[in-house]
Amino acid sequence: MQRLDFSAVSVGDEIALTDIPAITRTTLALYCGASGDHNPIHVDIDFARKAKMQDVFAHGMLSAAYLGRLLTKLVPQEDIRSMSVRFTGITNVGDKPNCVGRVIEKSVAQGDRLVKLSLGCLDQNGGQKVIGEAVVAAY
Repeated sequence: MQRLDFSAVSVGDEIALTDIPAITRTTLALYCGASGDHNPIHVDIDFARKAKMQDVFAHGMLSAAYLGRLLTKLVPQEDIRSMSVRFTGITNVGDKPNCVGRVIEKSVAQGDRLVKLSLGCLDQNGGQKVIGEAVVAAY
C-alpha cells in the first residue's frame, strides 16, 4: 500500500467504506469468537429479550473495527497515530454499516506531517452508530 501524500489531500476530502455486508447473526457469532467478547446480549435472543431488547445487536467494537478498516484502506496500519471513538447508537441485525472519514485538519508536528479525520459509522438509513477521530501520518 502506498503512503498518504500530504500534498494530495485537502481539508474536506472524504473517504468511504460502503462494501460492508449487512449484519447477520453469523456476523455476530464470528465476531464473538474473534474478539473473545461473548456477552450473550449479542447472540442469545432470549437473553436480549429479558434485557428489554427486541433482538440481539452488534458489538459496538465491531463498528469500531469497521472504522479501523476504513483507515487501513487509506494508509498502512503503521501510519495510524491515534483513533478514538464514541458509541452513539445500536447496530441491529440486518443493518448495513457504512463508514465515512473526512479530512478536518492538516498539520506538521515535530517534523511529522499529520492528517486528522473525523470518523462515522452509519446504518443504511443514515442513523449514526459510532463517531470518532483519527490522526494518520502522511508523507
